[in-house]
Amino acid sequence: MKKTQLPIVTIVGRTNVGKSTLFNRLSENVKAITLDREGVTRDFLSDTIAWQGRSFNLVDTGGISLRKTMDPILAQSRSIALDMIERADIILFVVDGECGLVTEDREIAQLLHKHAAAVFLVINKIDIKDSEDNKYDFDGLGFSKKCFISAAHGKNIVDLLEFIVSNLPEPKLVEVNEPAYKVMLLGKPNVGKSSLMNLLLQRDRSIVSPEPGTTREALADRVKFYQEDIEFSDTPGVRRMRSVTDSLEGLMVQSTMRALKNSDIVLLLIDGSSDQLADQELKLAFYAFESQHKALMILYNKADLVQEDRKAQLDHDIEEYDFLLKKIITFNISCKTDKNIGKILPAVKELWDRYSQRFNQNELTQLFKDASIKRPLYHNKNLLTFYSAHQISTAPITIVLHVNVPMWFGKSQVAYYERVLRQKFDLRGVPIKFIVRSR
Repeated sequence: MKKTQLPIVTIVGRTNVGKSTLFNRLSENVKAITLDREGVTRDFLSDTIAWQGRSFNLVDTGGISLRKTMDPILAQSRSIALDMIERADIILFVVDGECGLVTEDREIAQLLHKHAAAVFLVINKIDIKDSEDNKYDFDGLGFSKKCFISAAHGKNIVDLLEFIVSNLPEPKLVEVNEPAYKVMLLGKPNVGKSSLMNLLLQRDRSIVSPEPGTTREALADRVKFYQEDIEFSDTPGVRRMRSVTDSLEGLMVQSTMRALKNSDIVLLLIDGSSDQLADQELKLAFYAFESQHKALMILYNKADLVQEDRKAQLDHDIEEYDFLLKKIITFNISCKTDKNIGKILPAVKELWDRYSQRFNQNELTQLFKDASIKRPLYHNKNLLTFYSAHQISTAPITIVLHVNVPMWFGKSQVAYYERVLRQKFDLRGVPIKFIVRSR
């Protein structure tokens, strides 16, 4: 379908000048992680901003350092930021009014002068006393358009927005499709989520490093499969909460949980080569499937490192979760050797088809009536009577059961109807939500 392609406004600057704070001040829907620490933002985030009848896509990037670095994470973060600069129509070059002009600001300014995009110099932290002495130091950077703000306290943000909208180019009409469905990658730190994301997209979208915690915010991008646009999200690794003592990691976990709530399908990655399967990982699976009603697939990564004796141990480790695992699909994969990577997208498509299917009301009612006759259910010797069933939604499949006394239908009784449905239809990886009502 035809859709308006909005102008792109990209926030750039060195680390820790307040870029993400400014992004959060302007964005209502997407929130960047902000801490008084260098290098918190490593990838990019975006959101649509509307002001005075005009709209634009706002992009937050990681801090740029143009100096040579042996750190692969900083190098990839810089590469992503530079790519977003190339795409921008307007660039908000943020500098720190409290610290004053530094060499890195001059280096970034030289880079920005080479681009055709309009550049606005945004001098942040003017609410701090020391900034008064530094506010004119930035004149030498050569940008005629500038704005003094406090992103933390919202000072002069309206002036900045008016500055932006008065210089926006006209939007373009382009062919764009909304995603057919959303898939997120979930798991502990360093299990291969970012590597898998890049393999599925067939390009480097996520920063990959052996260092745990490389991905700090949920990052979304699309892949086309069977003429459908699928949105994939790479998320920060999640550990058990008692292990999360760092404030940054706590915010990363929050980012992951937001992405989970907004997704349709969850791919849970587990390190199959680990000495012991963490209980937390299967608790994540249970939470996604049973509590959030998300379609679920488990991928045991690093299959190239798994020895035969470890496979037997893995089977033993997951025995107590068999009640859940027998409902879903699992794959042994390797992001290093590409083992079974080609099977993931077809399996995801089949999972979505099952997750979004709709049942015939008469067939559903007859199925449950036959099951009730075959095995009558009781509550304290009182016969439970089933009358009819109908599906009210898909993704997740939600079915209303009409019965004689709803309060008599507890978890075990509802679970019986779920087993009947699963025996009749292929619902692997698909949660079923039941609502019990009187006739």
